[in-house]
Amino acid sequence: MTRLHTALVAIVIVICGLGVRALWDGPVAKYAGDALYTALIYALLVLLWPRIRPWTAGIAAAALSWMIEFAQLASIPRWLQPLLGSTFNPPDLLWYAVGAAMTAVAHAAYTRRG
Repeated sequence: MTRLHTALVAIVIVICGLGVRALWDGPVAKYAGDALYTALIYALLVLLWPRIRPWTAGIAAAALSWMIEFAQLASIPRWLQPLLGSTFNPPDLLWYAVGAAMTAVAHAAYTRRG
């Protein structure tokens, strides 16, 4: 996957995240946002390391998302809260894993196709 393709995927993920927030409210938007947040982290990892294997990127993206979530148990600086959140929510951990797994499956299918 080229860096250009990966950058385009990252842009599409951001657009999807903004679209979900604009169209829905409540748990659908929140948990879809969690999955997309991890998908964006995944895309950024692939952007940095284009040869990373899909499952390695998936595990790393989920781990980074979980680290950020667990950091919310401590005090996140106020200026970072819009990006990283401020309240620990255990169901978020599941949706981060879902986002990482779905993105890894899509990436693996794309690389097998090519």
